Amino acid sequence: MKLLKPSWVNHNGKPIFSVDIHPDGTKFATGGQGEDSGKVVIWNMAPVLREEDEKNENIPKLLCQMDNHLACVNCVRWSNNGLYLASGGDDKLVMVWKRAAFIGPSTVFGSSSKLANVEQWRCVMILRNHTGDVMDVAWSPHDVWLASCSVDNTIVIWNARKFPEIVMTLKGHTGLVKGLTWDPVGKYIASQADDHSLKVWRTMDWQMETNITKPFSECGGTTHVLRLSWSPDGQYLVSAHAMNNSGPTAQIIERDGWKTNMDFVGHRKAVTVVKFNPKIFKKKQKNGSTPKPSCPYCCCAVGSKDRSLSVWLTSLKRPLVVIHDLFDKSIMDITWTLNGLGLLVCSMDGTVAFLDFSQDELGDPLNEEEKNAIHQNIYGKSLAITMESHLSSTIIENPEMLKYQQERQGNQNPNGAQGSGPENQTPKLTNVLNGESLEDIRKNLLKKQVETRTADGRRRITPLCIAQLDTGGPAAVNSIGMKSNLLLTSASKMEPMKALDSRFTERSKATPGVTSVPLTIGITPLDRVKDSSSVKEPKVKDETSSDSEDKIMAKPLSMAKRKGEMEGAEVVEKRKKGRPRKDAKMMMPISQPFPQVTFLLWKTTVSKSTNRVSTDAIAYLEVENEVSVVSGARLSQLKWSRDGREWDTLLTSRITIATGSSDIVAVACEDRTLSVFTTCGRRLIPSIMLPAPLAALHCSGHFVMVLMASATLSVWDVQKQTALVKNESLNPILSGTDATVSQSFLTQQGVAVVSLSNGKTYCFNSSLETWNLIADKQDSLVQCADFRNCLTSQDALGSMGPLALTQGRNLSAGRLASRLSSTPHHLQQGMTLAFLENQLSSALMLLSASEYRHWLLIYARFLVNEGYEMRLRELCQDLLGPVHKSSSSSWEPTVLGLRKRDLLTEVLPVIGQNLRFQRLFTEYQDQLELLRLK
Repeated sequence: MKLLKPSWVNHNGKPIFSVDIHPDGTKFATGGQGEDSGKVVIWNMAPVLREEDEKNENIPKLLCQMDNHLACVNCVRWSNNGLYLASGGDDKLVMVWKRAAFIGPSTVFGSSSKLANVEQWRCVMILRNHTGDVMDVAWSPHDVWLASCSVDNTIVIWNARKFPEIVMTLKGHTGLVKGLTWDPVGKYIASQADDHSLKVWRTMDWQMETNITKPFSECGGTTHVLRLSWSPDGQYLVSAHAMNNSGPTAQIIERDGWKTNMDFVGHRKAVTVVKFNPKIFKKKQKNGSTPKPSCPYCCCAVGSKDRSLSVWLTSLKRPLVVIHDLFDKSIMDITWTLNGLGLLVCSMDGTVAFLDFSQDELGDPLNEEEKNAIHQNIYGKSLAITMESHLSSTIIENPEMLKYQQERQGNQNPNGAQGSGPENQTPKLTNVLNGESLEDIRKNLLKKQVETRTADGRRRITPLCIAQLDTGGPAAVNSIGMKSNLLLTSASKMEPMKALDSRFTERSKATPGVTSVPLTIGITPLDRVKDSSSVKEPKVKDETSSDSEDKIMAKPLSMAKRKGEMEGAEVVEKRKKGRPRKDAKMMMPISQPFPQVTFLLWKTTVSKSTNRVSTDAIAYLEVENEVSVVSGARLSQLKWSRDGREWDTLLTSRITIATGSSDIVAVACEDRTLSVFTTCGRRLIPSIMLPAPLAALHCSGHFVMVLMASATLSVWDVQKQTALVKNESLNPILSGTDATVSQSFLTQQGVAVVSLSNGKTYCFNSSLETWNLIADKQDSLVQCADFRNCLTSQDALGSMGPLALTQGRNLSAGRLASRLSSTPHHLQQGMTLAFLENQLSSALMLLSASEYRHWLLIYARFLVNEGYEMRLRELCQDLLGPVHKSSSSSWEPTVLGLRKRDLLTEVLPVIGQNLRFQRLFTEYQDQLELLRLK
């Protein structure tokens, strides 16, 4: 190890509060006190690294000095892509700097001509929100957000793609917030404050995940900063300024359960800053010896008010190196070079020190692939952009390609799949590794934990690297149950859908806060609104009590038993609070903006989540059977009302099902007739005679779908008065199984969808006249497909539509399960490809344009990431079409109303993010340009 204190790095004797090395390692920034303002200085790294460069007067040391801050600068941080520098200071401002085009050397005002700025950095954005000094700033992985914290007790999350937009202000600390760190996986951000607490916040909904106070309760006095740090494998979070047995420590917090059993001990005064090395290491192999499998470990530097610095490896019980009295005053900030071998430290005394380690001392850094394998193992997703390392040196031939390469870093999704759910809320799953469960391996490791006592009686525990072990299984995603079966005995016996396949977890229990809605129809927007994992789950009390409000309960009508079964008295209505209506009446709200909201009145349990969602007017459909008897005929009345407008009509038979859409109302009677009215009450067609008793009735737009007890299906377009599906038998999908129909609905495009109790969902394609399988809850492709690194932050919320409705949250559950299965990568790759192609063709079959586009872009990203050139070329060719029109061409310029060439313009930037496909990118970019000019 070499130690160097470059005396030329200084702020003229004023304190330096922060230092950060640029990701490319060529320069570093310092922030601190200037003459009468805050000062940010960018220095050349070469003279620090090499003595000959330091002596060479032609090599500049100071690159740029910026005096824009009105008061002392507390923190400087480079963005991960190296394009921006963020600085925060006592003037309550966060400034974002970017390098400007070279104009020529300019001198700092009032300084000698020697201090010429070699590089031009200008402030491109000033972020104003804090009401007190800004103490720390931090860029999230992939530079999606920039976080800043302040002595005003708040943390502000800025949208780094749309400065100065604020995503969220995190409030909860009761003291000055002095440190921030992002979890490298992008799931959490942690903050530490003078209120003796460390808080971890979720990035999914910006709520507090945990509040850790125990290690800090004894802390007396304050430190200028509390710079905490997260390990590069995401498994450990190390805090500043903790106490153990009245001795200063750096507390180690485990991601698994946020346990606080270990710490770094030895500093005599409070720890001010902790910084993990960005690399994960493994033991160096001696020449000629056979490589032994060794546990990867991390490296961490700790700085303190006692003016000393310690460097720890998580594989050793004692520090690797301790340097006492390195400075005259407290250490303020630490930064590592990206290769993990260099370390810059700054102090309040206005000097910096550089430590240069060798690989013999630290070990061999894992390459990106090995690091990604560890992430894949722990979190089921890789952090890196899946690009081969050698591609970065490829010459970029196309200016458009260069643009997408520069944007690539910014376009990465911070959370992989944001909807992957919190990690630690699940029943523990016991994976098996070499015949031993991971839980056992962990226990054995903890038994081996080495505990030593120092002379004054303090405990010192060796940190053990158990990073590769599973951190508790995937979250059982709060799913809205969709298991109401047409042949179930009672609506109140429904269970929520199993969140994961039964092979992986026991049946998930219904918990408070999870609404179990056994749907018999497609209430697409209603349940999806509550279902998005980025939206906080509403607190809804468990709907199991039989007398709960807002419930319609009744006996379902079995397919076999029909007449005389449904007496009016069995329908209980409690839609409004207070006294229930008289028993013979049924009432059903139709939420206006969602045309396919329908209820089978005699068998739906409606939970609170399906209450009025929109501010638009709600339509009510009210049925009163046997309103009067006229010459032996029993009349039934149907009333419709919305916004004070209402109409009613009389029918000569008992009404069994009534439903409606934004355009029509359909009513089925006991005498097997079906009547269809407009929403103004005008009858559209004479009563349709149905060949068998009705089991389900749905409306969507101008389409009506009936499912009969004889297991046949019909769909009509009542506006055009045509049949889309004529008495089609369900035998092809029911034969050979003992499954029953559990759910059915009609999409807005008039496609009939039928779900069975065995988890399979089919739609009927009227042009092919076939039943097509569009979803299977037990499908192993769903269980093992892993495409989270192909999701952007917009995609993470999922798409809305019929396909999403049939698959529910089972999709994210399946992706989470991927890491439980020990499938080799190439097999998982093939399964993911097959799954994405299924999704694409299913969206096409359901005529769902938004979902088709959603899955097309994910599919394109997957092909680009995994390098499927032939498929990518075929996809581009289909979207581009023939350049010259000919009568023999069967190419259609649109798909589901979307212009194919517009889709290609969306796919090309995705291809532009992988240098391997730049020839393909250039070829289609040029052809598209030519066609546009025609």
